[in-house]
Amino acid sequence: MRVLVVNAGSSTLKLALIDGDDQTLASREIAAARAVVDRAEVRAALVGELGQADAVGHRIVHGGARFDAPIRVDDQVESALRELTDLAPLHQPKSLAALDAVSAELPALPAVACFDTAFHATMGPAATTYALPESWRAQWPIRRFGFHGLSHAWIAQRVPELLGRDGGELRIVSCHLGAGASLCAIANGRSRDTTMGFTPLEGLVMATRSGSVDPGLLLWLLEHGALSPATLADALEHESGLLGLAGTADMRAVVERANKADSTARLALDVYVHRLRCGIAAMAAALGGIDVLAFTGGVGERSAVVRALAVDGLGFLGLAIEPSHNETAIADTDISAANAAARTVVVTAREDLEIARQTRSVLGA
Repeated sequence: MRVLVVNAGSSTLKLALIDGDDQTLASREIAAARAVVDRAEVRAALVGELGQADAVGHRIVHGGARFDAPIRVDDQVESALRELTDLAPLHQPKSLAALDAVSAELPALPAVACFDTAFHATMGPAATTYALPESWRAQWPIRRFGFHGLSHAWIAQRVPELLGRDGGELRIVSCHLGAGASLCAIANGRSRDTTMGFTPLEGLVMATRSGSVDPGLLLWLLEHGALSPATLADALEHESGLLGLAGTADMRAVVERANKADSTARLALDVYVHRLRCGIAAMAAALGGIDVLAFTGGVGERSAVVRALAVDGLGFLGLAIEPSHNETAIADTDISAANAAARTVVVTAREDLEIARQTRSVLGA
């Protein structure tokens, strides 16, 4: 089965045709700011560039509490996805715009929704429950959902293959570090905890997102800073993180400037790594230990500096990397020091293959 994978990201719409052997036959990346998807470009890609597909797999950011597994899209499912927009107003609209654009061009093909939240449906109540009034939790869907599930699910499958180990015996901390960033504690191939919560704002410092901030600070800003909720939300999503600390959202620029003794960039890198290192230790604690630390995503795959700084100081978890392996790491590779008790690996993010796999599973192919 050839699956057309439709991945609506933060700034692009990625289309890829994947064959039954997980080979990419063709791909196209289309600029897509916020919730805007250019239907003319989508049409041109589908008609003239990508080739014939047998099914379509869509990345949908939020499945809420209802969708804990991939599902074939019909009118009822699509309506339910639109109702979830309030839970992810900055991400869900683009996923739905992509769904509309592709469905308009390929109405006869079966479409499957694959959710970034679904992988985390296996987290227990201790990991998903906020310590908020019971009346609130009963009235509204207040819980920790987690995101980047398609990427973490790929790590759960790929790491055992890479190391030649049984996935059921591995405790993996997955580090998806890109424009958005999150960690996941994986045991027996399932999510046990993660750093993102009700929204993709919780957790690590990201490119333009703040990560976790004391809610009391936000209340103080609303009361004393003359900020509106909309202004505060926009700043937390688009003006914070590395951008807020260093004036750039590009980790490569941050590292380059930090190496040149730029104190602002040095602080940004230190804050980023401090939160990352603490998060890794927390995920290991949720698992009762760690067997593998896996880096993925744009920063996780390409920044040897971030990997080295993150692992430095985590020797008490049995982690250590070989500098020469780390500096030259390409694609899926083990960068662990020879005497390390726990392995450290770099894995190429392949959400597209995970979406194709889930699509075939739903359609029985």
